[in-house]
Amino acid sequence: MERVLVTGLGVVSPVGLNVPDFWKNLCQGKSGVTRVTRFDTTGFDSEIAAELKGFTPENYMDKKDAKRTDPFVQYAIAACTEAMEDAKLDLESIDKERVGVVIGTGIGGIITFETQHAALLKKGPSRVSPFFIPMMIGDMAAGQVSMRFLAKGPNFATVSACASGAHAIGEAFRLLQKGDADIIIAGGTEATIAPMAMAGFCSMKALSTRNDEPEKASRPFDKERDGFVIGEGAGMVILETMTHALSRGAHVYAEILGYGATADAFHLTAPAPDGEGAARAMKLALEESGLPPESVQYINAHGTSTPLNDKLETLAVKTAFGEHAKSLVLASTKSMTGHLLGAAGGIEFAACVLSIRDSIIPPTINYEFPDAECDLDCAPNVAKKREVRVALTNSLGFGGHNVTLATKKFEG
Repeated sequence: MERVLVTGLGVVSPVGLNVPDFWKNLCQGKSGVTRVTRFDTTGFDSEIAAELKGFTPENYMDKKDAKRTDPFVQYAIAACTEAMEDAKLDLESIDKERVGVVIGTGIGGIITFETQHAALLKKGPSRVSPFFIPMMIGDMAAGQVSMRFLAKGPNFATVSACASGAHAIGEAFRLLQKGDADIIIAGGTEATIAPMAMAGFCSMKALSTRNDEPEKASRPFDKERDGFVIGEGAGMVILETMTHALSRGAHVYAEILGYGATADAFHLTAPAPDGEGAARAMKLALEESGLPPESVQYINAHGTSTPLNDKLETLAVKTAFGEHAKSLVLASTKSMTGHLLGAAGGIEFAACVLSIRDSIIPPTINYEFPDAECDLDCAPNVAKKREVRVALTNSLGFGGHNVTLATKKFEG
């Protein structure tokens, strides 16, 4: 089996439109949550979101293409462009048939769906754009990225709600392990700050309604948490077989060692009451990595700021790690970025890799009121300087999907 290395990172997020800004603002504990500016939120229970501020699609494509591309694809192209540049891949010298693309999204082109549905109702079926379907379907981020970089290897999308981005990285890891590709561009992307999506989540009572204090609304593990905050963006990584990466002298961020994927088989939206599925995903990732639980310093939590998730994820970590759970850090970057849904696994995996590089763990901000059921170290409010040799990231999705990725400092 091939070993798999991380050689490039790309991020567009509510706290930074590139990796350096994203990482700096995470470590400084800056919130990207504000009141929604995209549309009138009158009548919505939740009026806050973590929007991308200042994103310009024309920086990555011409105006004509931008008009024919849903934001979820625009974000993917932007993040993949940064990741490819970071990896310093020479497109002229690599075998493009050995370059794959695996990109997850939870919902796909819902903004396009809304605008085209409005056109149908107001003007009739003849006014629906011929680009409606190719703009909306969830595989199009992977498809467009493959066209952009002429990647002709394995190419597909993963759709597993909030686990989509992590599933994409995990499946890319599997393909590379088996030798089905040399390089895979992988991650997640999402653009759901739109009336229909917001209304749906509001109806579920899933979102925070702390509208008067947007920057304090996302508060994972805090006793006063009342729901998640929708975010948007994309997080991408360049994964390579060790053979290929070392042969070209690539800079290596870290090594992926394990991938655990399980199902709760319990409920449409609620996690299993004992956290069993999430615990099993963590155990599987550790077993594959060949590392003992005691080797883990940091878990980037799914940590959504919902009453159920944070309590049950804490329980799952205790189940998977036993006494060592008290010694590691279980922190949530969603306290700053909001919940990027299908893109969350991508940006949070990137945060783990950067944590390993810099020996710093971003904080869980807005932690004010301790919850006895969320009693592990969440790096409250201030980043922790600590050597991180092994990090996990958890992504849990509606439908009972659980994914854990284990990554380690590369030591040759």
